Amino acid sequence: MMNYAADDGPPAITIRGLRVARGAQTVLDDFDLDVRRGSLTGLLGPSGSGKSTLMRAIVGVQRTAGGTVEVLGRPAGDRELRDRVGYVTQAPSVYADLTARQNLRYYARVLGAPISDVDRAIEQVDLESHADHLVGRMSGGQRSRVSLATALLGEPEVLVLDEPTVGLDPVLRVQLWELFHRLAADGVTLLVSSHVMDEAERCERLVLLRDGALLADDTLPALLARTGAADAEGAFLELIEKADSEVSS
Repeated sequence: MMNYAADDGPPAITIRGLRVARGAQTVLDDFDLDVRRGSLTGLLGPSGSGKSTLMRAIVGVQRTAGGTVEVLGRPAGDRELRDRVGYVTQAPSVYADLTARQNLRYYARVLGAPISDVDRAIEQVDLESHADHLVGRMSGGQRSRVSLATALLGEPEVLVLDEPTVGLDPVLRVQLWELFHRLAADGVTLLVSSHVMDEAERCERLVLLRDGALLADDTLPALLARTGAADAEGAFLELIEKADSEVSS
C-alpha cells in the first residue's frame, strides 16, 4: 500500500460549490468539503440526507448541476482514477452466477491488478470459507463482502464505501472497521457512509449531513465539546435543533 503522512499535501478529495438536482428537487446545494489524505472519515446522516448522492459525485458517476469535484488532483471520474479509487455501492455490484473468487479474478483483470491480490482481498474480508461459493447463493452480508473485496484489489489510494457494514453481524463489523483503520494507517483515504451513529466513534473525522446540507465537519471530541452532548447521536440532534431554530428565527 501507499505510505505517506495523513496530512501530507493537498486533500485527497476537494469539493467546491457542488449542486445536484433531481427534477425540481435539489439534493445537494453549494456543497463544499475537503477530505484529507490518509484519513478515515465517516459520512453520517439519516436515509435521504444525500450521502449516496455525494459519494456518487466523488467517484464521477453522478450527474451534477454545478460546482467541481476533484479526487487526487483530477476531476472526479477521470480515466486516470479508474484503478486509484475503489467504490462500494449499497447494493452488491458483483455477478450472482460466478463464485466470489471468479468475480475477483474478473475484476483483477479489468483493473490490471496482480492475481495474487485475489487471495489477499478474500482474506481481508474474511471470506476464505466461501470463496468458491456462487455469489447468488450467498447471504446479503456475504455478497456485500465480495463487493468490498473487489474494491480492495490493486492499490487504491481512495476508498469510497457506501454503508459497507449494513446487514453484517457485530463481530464482522468490528473486523471490517479494524481493516479500515489498517488501510488508513497505510495511507489510504477512506470515506465511509453510515446511518448508524455508534460507528461515528470509529472514525477520525465526521461529516454530518441532513437534507443535503453539511451540518458539521469535525472530530467527534470537538463535536461533543461544541454541543455538550454525550455521544454522536446526541451531538447530531443538537446540531439539527440549532439549525432548525436558526431557520425559524
